[in-house]
Amino acid sequence: MTKADPEMPKTKQAETIILAMTGASGSMYGLRLLECLLKADIRVYFLLSKAAQLVLATETELDMPSRPAEMANWLCERFNTSPDKLTVFSREDWMSPVASGSHQARAMVICPCTTGSLAAIAQGNSDNLIERAADVMIKEGRQLIMVPRETPLSAIHLENMLKLARLGVTMLPANPGFYHRPEHIEDLIDFIVARILDQLHIEHELVPRWGNSSD
Repeated sequence: MTKADPEMPKTKQAETIILAMTGASGSMYGLRLLECLLKADIRVYFLLSKAAQLVLATETELDMPSRPAEMANWLCERFNTSPDKLTVFSREDWMSPVASGSHQARAMVICPCTTGSLAAIAQGNSDNLIERAADVMIKEGRQLIMVPRETPLSAIHLENMLKLARLGVTMLPANPGFYHRPEHIEDLIDFIVARILDQLHIEHELVPRWGNSSD
């Protein structure tokens, strides 16, 4: 009889979520969500489209680098987080984990989401890494949340949303409420980010919940 090898202790791995930002208006939703995920000790795989970088430069005064490694360092410094919690993938990095169903990310959020990305994903196109990652989440039956920011919506947009919703995708338009009496733009941003975190079952205290005391 041979002596059994001692059981190796299992190390707890950080939960992983994919966050993608496309070129719709509302880049601050995506950045605030990234900040909250990192603060919640979530490991994030981050994808940013070329159009999203242009919109970010238009809507903010942030000078974020475009190279993935430099972008990751910049974001880690901005949000004061460990480099092992954030990985940025280039748009054509087909060897990245998110391109395969074997990755361990339990959920993906596209925030904000263009109607173009919405259409491509609804049709099963995979012309870039964001579309491929979303396609993987659908085929693997994992959680996918899409945050479109467009108005008015055409019948094409609505039909694409309905098709994806029937596949189990959560459609979460960036339509903030006002019952919490927002005083700043940040309050409106947090309202949407809070709804996304709720869908991800991640605890937060961004906005008071309906019916709770405001004391």
